Amino acid sequence: MIRCVGGIVHDAAGRLLLIRRGRPPGEGLWSLPGGRVERDETDHEALVRELLEETGLHVLPGKLVGTVHRPAPTGTFEIHDYAATVTAGSLHPGDDATEAAWLNATQFHTMERTGTLVPELANTLRDWNALPHP
Repeated sequence: MIRCVGGIVHDAAGRLLLIRRGRPPGEGLWSLPGGRVERDETDHEALVRELLEETGLHVLPGKLVGTVHRPAPTGTFEIHDYAATVTAGSLHPGDDATEAAWLNATQFHTMERTGTLVPELANTLRDWNALPHP
């Protein structure tokens, strides 16, 4: 198992923060920002670091929303997705993200229909009641 974290971040308008992945797995597809938990790092520390690296935003981690398992090149990614709130920063892509954006419900559903989201993201967020708000 490869422990990872992801951030479920909504802004005041209910839009959801997503990044376009610049590397495999899911290269070119949109996903929640996040990544691997480093040795001796807590989930919350990893979430703060990963979101800053990928989006330029400082966040305050909140509660665990859910956990998913996804295939990895060598093993399985165990991804713990946490709610988070932006506290500072300016949105811009970084690290392995080629784009970063706040998406409203219409934009998110268009991405779902056109297949530009990582597999199972829409269904998972729907199950967790974490989709962008209208």
